[in-house]
Amino acid sequence: MLTNAVGRFRLISLLEGSSFLILLFIAMPLKYWGDWHAGVTIVGGAHGALFVLYMFALLHAVIVARWKLARVAGAVAAAFIPFGTFVLDSRIRKNP
Repeated sequence: MLTNAVGRFRLISLLEGSSFLILLFIAMPLKYWGDWHAGVTIVGGAHGALFVLYMFALLHAVIVARWKLARVAGAVAAAFIPFGTFVLDSRIRKNP
């Protein structure tokens, strides 16, 4: 998976998507229902770093694999939709 730009992008997208879900479904409820703000600070920071890494990996994959604009737009949108990166990963696996 880590041997080419698309494989690295897939791995980073899965990590970024996982951090997004942890932020939304674990850290945020703990903040508002459990009054524990440190979770959002820790997970939010990790998610932010992974998001930046995701965008750089996307740029690298676009340059190397010459992805079309529609796929790039879908990859950017997937980063903002819960479970979006997992759907994107399955589509990339079917059609690299």
